[in-house]
Amino acid sequence: MLKTIIVALDTSEFSQQTIESLDWLQIQPTTKIILCHVIPTGESEEEIAVDRPHNVEDLLYQEIEKQLQSFQESLPYKSEIEIVNGEPAVEIIRLAHIHQADLIAIGSRGLTGVNRIIKGSVSSQVAADAPCCVMVVKPAF
Repeated sequence: MLKTIIVALDTSEFSQQTIESLDWLQIQPTTKIILCHVIPTGESEEEIAVDRPHNVEDLLYQEIEKQLQSFQESLPYKSEIEIVNGEPAVEIIRLAHIHQADLIAIGSRGLTGVNRIIKGSVSSQVAADAPCCVMVVKPAF
């Protein structure tokens, strides 16, 4: 039985598929679901226009929190939200250790060849280094 599941989400369109993949599992009412998002260091500077006064980090955090809350509302079971800063694979693995996760569900962007080498594969690194099982959800074509 799965006691704790970390669901690693980002701002891509593949996050919805990762959420939907939970339907494949037999999740018990006592299973703890943690929806997490890692804000990579330096990401916030690219996301928001610099010609307006605002706190970039607060706006980015609020946008991500709003997205995770909408995913949370669509789930038929209780869940928690974790938003952290850092290197995505490292932070997802850290959260798995902290929460003693039995499973990490993570999406794959489906990168191959040079793109995979240049952009890296968070899902591959998580699968290799996680302290638990990892379910990699590939994009539907």
